[in-house]
Amino acid sequence: MDITEFDHHTPIEGTTLFDGKMAMKGYALNKMCYSFNAADARQAFLDDPEGYMTRFGLNDAQKQACRDKNVLAMIAAGGNIYYLAKFAGIFKLGVQDVGAQQTGMSVEAFKQKLVDQGK
Repeated sequence: MDITEFDHHTPIEGTTLFDGKMAMKGYALNKMCYSFNAADARQAFLDDPEGYMTRFGLNDAQKQACRDKNVLAMIAAGGNIYYLAKFAGIFKLGVQDVGAQQTGMSVEAFKQKLVDQGK
């Protein structure tokens, strides 16, 4: 298929499209996650997660997703994976942990799937 034929509005099954609407929806969540570039911000979140989320104006769905450490729910709430990686890092969640969440697999099963695909 020629790139000019690509319809960027065609949804990909199982994928949340991060577009302008989602960027607006997730602004507070992404702004909070961006703040985690600073060590003192990460510590402030760990010290008082509820207060920190309120300070940034997260809505109830975003707060619950953060409480649950559920990256897929954060994406559905407007989170951008690049900013959410900063959140995941606070809890020592790596790319494989996030990948396991995204596929609905255990971390061990996801790691094995990666190994098997590399053979």
